[in-house]
Amino acid sequence: MPPLPPPPREKRLLGTSLKMYFDLPTTLFYISAVAQLAPAVKAANIDLFVIPDFITLLPSAEKLKGTGILLGAQDSYSEDRGAFTGEVSPLVLHQAGVTVVELGHAERRRLFGETDADVAKKAAAVVRNGMTPLICIGEKSKSPIASQAVGIAVSECKPQILTALEGLPDDADVILAYEPVWAIGASEPAGADHVVAVVQNLRAVVEGTARKGRVRIVYGGSAGPGTFGKLREGVDGLFLGRFAHDVENLKKVIEEMKDS
Repeated sequence: MPPLPPPPREKRLLGTSLKMYFDLPTTLFYISAVAQLAPAVKAANIDLFVIPDFITLLPSAEKLKGTGILLGAQDSYSEDRGAFTGEVSPLVLHQAGVTVVELGHAERRRLFGETDADVAKKAAAVVRNGMTPLICIGEKSKSPIASQAVGIAVSECKPQILTALEGLPDDADVILAYEPVWAIGASEPAGADHVVAVVQNLRAVVEGTARKGRVRIVYGGSAGPGTFGKLREGVDGLFLGRFAHDVENLKKVIEEMKDS
């Protein structure tokens, strides 16, 4: 008998967050431009998500309707309803058309004191409301010795992963965004060898949980043109920052990821 064909590869994943860089008109203009990329996204056979601010989620959902491009949110609270002034309900996010929710970004952890336990509670709420958590993980420490750097990264990221996953249903889809804290906002992304080695070890951590749900790992942290080509054998996609705030740059990365 001829050998069986390899199982189909999961679709690559590409996304970007606008953080708080744009005002309202600029955000809506950007979302309209991203919607025009739908044919390129389909041709590249990837999943694309975009994460605007909370205020523009509803009009953004309208602009992205029918494009296949996923709408994300930058955070969520861990409860659906209640006296939690200023927080955003995961139930309402789902009702607004959100499918991906970013959680535990290094800025949230540093500026607002979010812990692994906080992120885990939010991730559980996101899954409970039918959305996919995009859980940001990454090491603060950086070693100039390559062999030590990978071990440090894995040791710091492992509890972030396990704490989040242990509170989720076994079959829940999860996205992990590996973003070395020291590489966020830097002039260059982390080295390809480092990223691939770390992600391989993080996949082993996930596999050790024997989960049935899909877990995709993307790289973020000063990712830009040419980054995916160096990492394609190790990661499932990219989570872009300010580079992708120029839609033409985002389009270039979509082309780079085509048929990858």
